[in-house]
Amino acid sequence: MKKALLSLFLVTFCLFAYSQDVPKIDTTKNWTIHGENTFLVNQSSFSNWSAGGVNSIAVNLVLNYDFNYKKDKWSWDNKAIVGYGLSKQDGIGMRKNDDRIILNSLLGYKAAQYWLYTFYANFQTQFTKGYTYDGDTRTKISNAFAPAYLTFGPGIAYKRSDNFRVNFSPVASRIVMVFDDDLNATAPAFGVDPGKNIRFEFGASLDAYYKVNLMENISFENILKLYSNYLDKPQNIYTDYTANLFMKVNKFVTVNAGLQLIYDDNTRITKIVNGVKEDWHKDLQVKQIFGAGLTYKF
Repeated sequence: MKKALLSLFLVTFCLFAYSQDVPKIDTTKNWTIHGENTFLVNQSSFSNWSAGGVNSIAVNLVLNYDFNYKKDKWSWDNKAIVGYGLSKQDGIGMRKNDDRIILNSLLGYKAAQYWLYTFYANFQTQFTKGYTYDGDTRTKISNAFAPAYLTFGPGIAYKRSDNFRVNFSPVASRIVMVFDDDLNATAPAFGVDPGKNIRFEFGASLDAYYKVNLMENISFENILKLYSNYLDKPQNIYTDYTANLFMKVNKFVTVNAGLQLIYDDNTRITKIVNGVKEDWHKDLQVKQIFGAGLTYKF
């Protein structure tokens, strides 16, 4: 079922890409810089509500910037995504619902009309500690630079525009970092062995980005990352897919919805199965964010 879902996402991604219109490029300048700063709020309140409900509020800040360079046969595409969010529910307290730092860089040299020889790098981590909760007890499961992922390597890319590109590297290095000894003191954390801070992987990667205007004031953004480690179970492909829907109300007010799916064979997930706590469980990770808020674009 998981493979079928991931295949469906990939096919849909390609169909969208095939049908897109190519925007005009301003050839008078080398750098194209634009970004979005979004502050989202999601709130629910109940008073004497017969169906029941829990008062809650969530706030999220997302910064999404693009820095793209093009001159002659050279291009350099850079994307930075920073997100952090907190939610509070009556009886539960404050917990984070988003925490990410993502940096992408793709250097390309034109080989044909839409094809590039490339070298790419991707870095991901988070700001603060993450916990799993069991009643009033919380257990730390992540931290800043625990994990952190650095992936890089040469490859070839198909770039239709700044809004659609796919990069494939058959010889990509991946470094998994866990700089918190508490997390892997007795068991592996994110694939890093106990007592160590770094795991080196070598394999193949695919990175794809696609953004389309579905209709006036509504855009849909897709980010897909796949990685297969030649050195250890290459059939277990690391998958990270993010979909963002942006709906513009006016110049500053937007409604945003986001979905992220991750499958990582090396990530330990704590779950309760038949009343028994299991500290090692592999499953599809799902994160959803929805809210209305203020957006400043440039």
